[in-house]
Formats: sequence, structure tokens, C-alpha cells
Amino acid sequence: MNLKERLHSHLIQIVRDRHPYLASGGHFYVQQYIREQFAQWGTVEVDDFAVRGRIHHNLILDLPPLSPPLAKGGKQEKPIVIGAHYDTVPGTPGADDNATGVAVLLELARAIALQPLKYPVKLVAFDMEESGYFGSKDYADKLKAQKQSLRLMISLEMLGYCNHNPNSQKYPTGLKYFYPNSGNFIALIGNLRTVPDLINLSDKIRKSGQLCEWLPVPNRGLIVPDTRRSDHAPFWDNGYPAIMVTDTANMRNPHYHQASDRIETLDLDFLAGVCGGLIEAIRHL
Repeated sequence: MNLKERLHSHLIQIVRDRHPYLASGGHFYVQQYIREQFAQWGTVEVDDFAVRGRIHHNLILDLPPLSPPLAKGGKQEKPIVIGAHYDTVPGTPGADDNATGVAVLLELARAIALQPLKYPVKLVAFDMEESGYFGSKDYADKLKAQKQSLRLMISLEMLGYCNHNPNSQKYPTGLKYFYPNSGNFIALIGNLRTVPDLINLSDKIRKSGQLCEWLPVPNRGLIVPDTRRSDHAPFWDNGYPAIMVTDTANMRNPHYHQASDRIETLDLDFLAGVCGGLIEAIRHL
């Protein structure tokens, strides 16, 4: 299968109501699917965290760098964390939100396992994002407590909805004057520490043939709250360099958090373009 076909195959398995409490069967099914897919490339760590007395699970796949550090005095490169949440809000199959992010996460696992980067990579499927970023907050807090430095965190948040029509893209107040009015690009949103990476990643994604825009935000995104709506926000709050990759959710997609968020509303060519562009761009970090 080619990349587009593999992404579609993942989506068929993931797109279903998977709220952790109200659709626990679908939630468990997708959790096991991610675990099986990750397990093709290495040992899967189950990272437990508690919310209101119930245990939930992030799934983590550690991929080693191309060259391990030298035995004596070798310098270990800082890891890259790439994450996507697999839960949904109640009553939606969550095709764009966030089955597309999980599908791309699984394909990044495959690509990086087969052709490692110079950085160690931690691929994380986060739970409980829709309830308040509980999975990513717990994980980011643990990294901070361990004094773990990161090269970069990348959050994959809705990657498959595209609309080429004029005026199909909306923005938070003030931004519409600086960005296209057609919703046919992928957006990179990062804190100020990531500006060189925003420039580099967007350049490589564009060279792959995929339209891309980027936005740096100061002060942990607090002045533009819409920039905080994914699993990168807890990493910003802990002082890490982090970027959200997104099709901008309800700023473009009318099916956001609706029962209509289904595979047939996605643009799989766009999704494959985003995924291929990200694979190529991340290789150049």
C-alpha cells in the first residue's frame, strides 16, 4: 500500500465513537489498535495517569537515534516528542478530531523506525485530551520533574480537512489580514522558542508540495486562547519548545465535534500530503 492507502486503512480502524467513559468499547478498541501498530517497531510503554480516581493510559513508543552516543563522553541528543490524542468528545466518530492525527502518528512511527533520525524520538498517543489535556499534562509534568530536556514537542491535531473555496478559512481576531482565506493549508503554531523550527519545517513542507502557514505566539498562547487547543499547551506551560500541527479545527471544518465528523468528509490527498511533508520536514530538524 502507498501512504494514502495506509492512512485510509488506519482511519477505518480508528474512526468510531471513542469517548473514554461513554463509548468505552470503541475507546478500548482504538487503544489496542494503536498498541499493536506501535509494537511492530519496538516495545510499547503504557504510561498510567489518574483522573478523578480512574486510571487512563498514554501509549509511548521510544525509537532510538541513528547513532547511539559514544560509550565515553558521548553526548546524547535531546529527544523529540511527537504526540496525538486518541479520545473523542461524546457522540462523534472523530475522523478529523483526531483520527487523522493518530493515523499520521502511526505512519511517522513506521517512517522513523525504518529510517531513524539523529534524535531519539518518543511517539505518544495521549488520552483524555478532550477532557482537559490530562494525558499530555501528566506526561509533560513527569518530564519536567525528571529534568528532561526536549529538542522539540510536536502535537498532531486534526490534519485531514481541506476546503479550496474562497473565504472557507476563519481566524481569531486580527489574523485574517495576514493569512490566506482558503482553508487548503496546514498550519504550524509554536511558542517563540520554536521560530527557527517553524521556518525550517514550513519550508520543507512547502517544498514537498503541501501548502503551509506558520504562526509564532508569545506568553504560552494566552493572548490567543485558540492557539492552546491541543496537547502542546501543557508543554508550553512547562517551558518546552512545542508546535501544534493543525488544519485549524472549527476555523475551517464544519464537522468539528459533530456526529458528521466522518471519513467521507476528509480529503485523503491533503492528509497524505501533510503526512509526507511532515516526514520529510522532521528528517531535516
